Amino acid sequence: MLDEAHKVPVSAVVPTRNRSIVLRRMLRSLAKQAVQPEELILVDASLDNESESVCSATFEGLKSRIVYQRAREVGAAAQRNQAVSLSSQPVILFLDDDIVFETHCIERLWTALQSDAGLGGVSAMITNQQYVTPGLVSRSLFKILNGQSRASYAGKCIGPALNLLPEDIPTLPEVVPVEWLNTTCTVYRRNALPKPPFASHFTGYSLMEDLALSLLVGKTWKLANARTARIYHDSQPSEYKANQAALARMELVNRHYVMTKILGRTRKSDYAKLALLETFGVVTPLVSPRAWEALPSVLIGKASAIRSIIQRPS
Repeated sequence: MLDEAHKVPVSAVVPTRNRSIVLRRMLRSLAKQAVQPEELILVDASLDNESESVCSATFEGLKSRIVYQRAREVGAAAQRNQAVSLSSQPVILFLDDDIVFETHCIERLWTALQSDAGLGGVSAMITNQQYVTPGLVSRSLFKILNGQSRASYAGKCIGPALNLLPEDIPTLPEVVPVEWLNTTCTVYRRNALPKPPFASHFTGYSLMEDLALSLLVGKTWKLANARTARIYHDSQPSEYKANQAALARMELVNRHYVMTKILGRTRKSDYAKLALLETFGVVTPLVSPRAWEALPSVLIGKASAIRSIIQRPS
């Protein structure tokens, strides 16, 4: 283990908007880490000054220098790009404002990244969001999308950009190769990142911007999950998530973008797999009455996405 209260040359970047309570909790959690980033850059799109006040407060044990700036553009990807442009360290740590760190999380992320010079990025294990062994129907779908069966699809990105979470099994090593990374709690080498990290395509809630980034980095660098670097993700409601039609539209438009622009999958068979995946995603939740209530909005969003994809220049 590294020394107590040790700082490492890492710039942590955090986009936030109207979530001062969870932001304060995240900073308190960070202050308890034995290893902390050199600096913490928060780009705030809040409608009030509560988050700014949080960033001005003193947190016992927090060694990281806090840099606060108002967002020039509202949106997760845009705010992260802005934060990275302000950063000064050779390693970038993407963080969500609604996470809680477990003991030694950042230390283990840092150690994992340093263990292999070929690693471009390493993610933490999200304890409440993990890979679950698929049932018969899902496994059949995954086999079709992937083109062949796998013993496990954990940490994979298959078919039309369907990304599966890593799994936490004690028999696995502490550092496990994966095909994609989230931005919930993930370190990247700065020289592995594109400039800017996130394409202008991703706006607002920026669904799948993390997938696009990690797949780009993964073309020339290795990616991994640090299984024992753990966080809890207390995912918060937001205005983006509440708009079912807009979210459904964004999911399809952005998946199509990743499938065609990042993965280069543009054959008729790729589009057939995309149609199958989208149909599966609409139909399977209908066991719930709430899903039936949301169905009209979801179908409106998907129809809008299809029009956008057809009308968009190649």
